[in-house]
Order: sequence, then structure tokens, then C-alpha cells
Amino acid sequence: MSFFTELKRRNVIRVAGLYLVGAWLLIQVASTMLPAFDGPAWALRGLIIFLALCFIPALIVSWVFELTPQGLKRDDEIPPNESIAPQTGRRIDRLIIVVLVLALGYFAVDKFVLTPRREAGMVRASSVSPNDNKEEIPEKSIAVLPFENLSSDKENAYFAEGIQDEILTRLAKIGALKVISRTSTAHYASSPDNLPEIAKQLGVANLLEGSVQKVADAVHINVQLIRAATDDHLWAESYNRKLTDIFGVEGEVAGAIAEQLNAELSGTEKQALAARPTNNSAAYDAYLRGLEADSRAFGSEQLKAASRFYAQAVQLDPNFALAWGRGSQADGLLYFQAFDRSAARLEAARHGAEMAMRLAPESGEAWLAKGYFLYHTIDYDGAAAAYEEAARRLPNNPEVVAAQAYLERRRGHYERACELAEQSLERDPQNLSVLSTLGETLTFIGRPAEGRRWFDRGLTFHPGDTFMTLWKGSTYMSEGNLDAAGKLIEPLPPQLDDVIALGFQINYLTYRRDYAAIIKTMQAAMTQPGFALDGFTSNFYPTLGWAQRRAGDEAAARVTFTEGKEKLEILRASRSDNGYLATNLALIEAGLGDADAAQREAERGVELAGKDQYTAAGLKEMCAVVPALCGRSDQALTALETLVKEPIGIDLGDLSYSPSWDNLRGDPRFQKLVDKVAAAMKEQQGVTVP
Repeated sequence: MSFFTELKRRNVIRVAGLYLVGAWLLIQVASTMLPAFDGPAWALRGLIIFLALCFIPALIVSWVFELTPQGLKRDDEIPPNESIAPQTGRRIDRLIIVVLVLALGYFAVDKFVLTPRREAGMVRASSVSPNDNKEEIPEKSIAVLPFENLSSDKENAYFAEGIQDEILTRLAKIGALKVISRTSTAHYASSPDNLPEIAKQLGVANLLEGSVQKVADAVHINVQLIRAATDDHLWAESYNRKLTDIFGVEGEVAGAIAEQLNAELSGTEKQALAARPTNNSAAYDAYLRGLEADSRAFGSEQLKAASRFYAQAVQLDPNFALAWGRGSQADGLLYFQAFDRSAARLEAARHGAEMAMRLAPESGEAWLAKGYFLYHTIDYDGAAAAYEEAARRLPNNPEVVAAQAYLERRRGHYERACELAEQSLERDPQNLSVLSTLGETLTFIGRPAEGRRWFDRGLTFHPGDTFMTLWKGSTYMSEGNLDAAGKLIEPLPPQLDDVIALGFQINYLTYRRDYAAIIKTMQAAMTQPGFALDGFTSNFYPTLGWAQRRAGDEAAARVTFTEGKEKLEILRASRSDNGYLATNLALIEAGLGDADAAQREAERGVELAGKDQYTAAGLKEMCAVVPALCGRSDQALTALETLVKEPIGIDLGDLSYSPSWDNLRGDPRFQKLVDKVAAAMKEQQGVTVP
């Protein structure tokens, strides 16, 4: 017989076919399943190499041996009349058909089910990348770079910033344009050399540069519109005005830009560009100072300074609607953030919003101010309606869309909040507040890897930013990866002046059980000049007390808990509606051994959150932590079992490392919860992040 005929008789060709088809199917399935179970990268390569190495031995075995009812026997030992090679060949043929059917089935599922899902996940993830935008940049898109202050008096920098901001505000009223927010352009130079790169980062085709020189009551403004890709100067103009005649310049500039970019204006838009916010130069000056204060780092002093300037503006011109609206926002934030919970501050926010609406009912800014006030006073339905009106009148304003995102998050609509945040970032791509909100929300709903991409985006534009670095570290903590978190968090000094940033660091130290470091850090923060006890810093006392107890210093812990209870009770007299304050008192009561009082305070904290689903989600954890700390294991486990079913429940890192759960760690119910949370996180991230 020929060699080929002998290969067929011994079923070597059939074995080769079966081996190749089966190996291909096995590799395809492995390439899908290994990433879903976090398999190491080398596993798939190892499988391919193993199958390739085994191919020749499989053919040799099929040539040398024959499968008989008694097992494998050498082919040359079997008489021809006893060989069952033909029957074995038919069985191999049937196996090949079965494997081919499975392979075709897998190919169909992969093409029509798995691939679309992977591509959807890739689209969602790629939208996070700041430098990989595949969308075509609209021709009618523009960013306004910071205006250069040419005044000899550098104190006039606020004036240049204000003129830039007002031109931007006018442009944002033109629906045919894509306009990038000042938040995303503020850190660029006034006349940078790398215009094409900046335009690419911002996603625009055109850039506006300008300079402002203010001398006494005279103002000189230069502006030039540049096509970024070619560095062509499309239009330039100079304006020389007196302060008393400065008010129309912003509208003139915006109108000229619209004309150059062939953006057709509606009658309403023309009116909005021509409108003068005030005719009082002193009021306008105070308003611009308020805008400059608004742009500083967020905090109590910044908001109070902005509020003072806006109040000065409306005192000089009681008909200044824009200043009324801005002042209402500043006062509302002071009240909402618990910097100033006085009745007077709340009344100032209400009055400002009402005056803005009364003076300019068709203004988008007035509707935005009204929405902010309703949001800050937990009238979510009213705020949603006001924001809708603001969005209709301010089609290019990403602040409105961001406000809607914050609102939807408070209402518990987390997916919708993420969608709106992404929309806001289209026109404000480098806004760290919106980036952190989006990343934070994704992390809290169990998708930390996806959230981490947004923090990476923020760090691309703002390398080394402390807050974004800490947030990125927190995503690893959420996954239970303390080593990755530590590489980001440990190099940073204690953020004693920032309660939220310090909270990330203390959380990490708690998971690491470095109680000595926690005690040192908390004592340093509480003895700083200017330290004030408020709703946010009220957690310092329970944090310090529990660290002292866990470090073995019971006497110091008792002193801290006792002093903390006394001071927080005094604080509650003026902040009785603060849920964070109630939950911190719950932790103190637990530290003092009063389990019933601790439970009442924990439940009170959740009740005080009211309609605010986002805040309530964070406070609900205390209803499990408190009984766990007090030794009431059944109650704690029951609360935890409910908590893990919530959209924002509890993450894997907390369950794995927090000492709050140490009393539960030997209970099978607790381990079951840990496994459930780990499986849910793996499933979420396996689907949404490539």
C-alpha cells in the first residue's frame, strides 16, 4: 500500500482533522472565558503552545497504535482480519461533525452576541480616553483661551478673566456652535505655541485668543479667531472703550465669531447677544470680581468672597439679574455644603433666585439659579423642571447638564447621572469636578475599573492632581487591591486641610490597620489653626476614638468618645438636620457601649437624608456597622444582606479589610456576602470594561 493509503487506514488523517478542529474550538472558548475570570495573560499563550507541541505526538500515537475493545495495541501486532480501524474511523468522522457543529455554533454566538457586547464595552471605555477621540471635530466648534492681562496693575487680572468669561457666556447661547467651557481652558497659556494639540485635546476646530488692558476708566481689548489645524487667523478686532461703554463688547465679539463660523442666529439668540447685563460700571466691576472668586479652589472662603462681590453688584444695581442669580448660587452652596446653615444664608439664596427670575424670566441663567436653589433645598422635582428650562435656553452650557447629572444622582438614577455627566464633558472635557463625579458614581455602583478610566483622564490633563490621584487609589481599594492603592496614596502627605481627601488616606490606613498613623494624622488635623467642627469634620472624633481603641489605648479612646459626644451634641443644636452628624454620633455611642443609642442615631441619619438617595446610600452602611461594632451580629448581618442588594451597597475592599466587620468574620453568612459582592463586581467589570 502507498504511504497515503496507510495514513488513511490507520486514521491518522482523521485524527489530525479532529485534533485541529478541537484545538481551535478550545482556544476560542479559552480566549473568551479566561478574561472573564481574570485569568493571567500567559494562560492562553501557554494553552496554544501546549496544543501545538502535542499535535505531532498525537499523530505518532495514531500511526503506531490502534484503539481496540481491549485498549490501545500496536498496529503491527493486530492481524488484518481483527482490525476495527474502519469502525473507529467512522466514529472519528462523527466526532469531527459534532465538533464542527459546536465550532459553527460558537462562531455564530461570538459574531452576533459576544462581539457586539465587547464592541459596546469598547465604545464606552474609549469614550473615556482624552486622546483617542474618533469623532469628527465640528467645523463650528470653538474654545476661548484665557485672555492675557496687559494691565500694569496685575490686580486687574480679574477683569481680563471676566471679559473672557462673558464672551464665552454669549457664545454658549448660540445653538449652532459647539463651545467649550472655561473650566477646561483655564489652565492653558494665553497665547500658547501648540494650538493644534490644544484644539485636539478640547475637541474643537477654532480657538479664540485675546488680551485686555485696563488703565483707569479706559479698556483696550484685542481678540483673534484662529483655525487651529492651519494656524490661519480668520478674524481679528480691537476694541477701545470706556468702562461706562464696555457692556456691549462681549456681544459684539460673539456675534462676529458666529458670522465668521457661518453660525446662523435666531431672533432670540440675537437678542441674547445684544442684551446688556447692567449699565452700571461699578456694579459690573464687582460682578467680574465675583466671577474671579467663583473660579478659585472650592471652599468656604471662596464662596463667601464670591457672595460678597455679587451682593455688592446688586446693591449698586438692583436690576442686575445675572449678579442676583450668581449670588444665589454662591449662597445656596454655602448653605448646602454646611459651611453656613444659618436662616439668613438660606434666605439670601432664595431671594437671589427670585430676583433673577423676576428681572429676567426668559434668561437661562435665571432658570439655572432657580434650579440650584430648589436642588439645594431638596425640591428635586422643581429643580428638574427648572434645569430643563435652563437647558432649552442655554444649549451650549455644560454647567446645566452637569447640574442635571448631580440631580439625577441624588434621585438615585445613577445610570442616567453618568450619561448626563458624559454629555457635560463633551463641552467641558477637562472639568475635574464632573470627571470625579462620573468616576465616583461608577465606582460606587460597583464598576471601579470603569470609574478609574475617568480619573486617568483627569490625570492626563492635570498630572499629579492630588484629589484625582486619591480617587484613583480609592478605585483599587474598592476592588480590594491595597497594593495598587498604596502606590498612589502612600507617597502623598496627609491632606489635613481637605476633609474628603484626608478621608481617602484614613480609609487606606484603616484597611492597613496602621492605627498609630491614624492617631497621629487625626490629632494633627484637629489641632490645626482654624480647625472648625462641622457636619463633615464631625467624623474626626469617632475616627480618632476607634483608632485609639484598636491600638489598645482604651483610656484615650474613652476620653475622645466622651469629648466628641459633648461637642457633637452642642453642634447638633444648630445642625439638627445633618445626617452625617447623626451617624458620627452613632459611632461615638457605639464606642461608649450604648448600643441602643447608637442604633437610634444611625437610623436617624438615614431618615435625615430624606429624598437624597445618594447621601442615604452612604449613611445606610452605619445601620450595619453599628450593630457589628456592638456585638449584635445577627442584626448586622441582616442589615448587610439588605445593603448588598442596593445599587450603591458596599464594596469588596470594605468587606475584606475594614475592622468594623471583625466580629462577623467567622460567620458563614458573612463569607457568603463577601463572595456575592466579589462575584457581582467581577460580572459588572467583565461586561463593561475590555
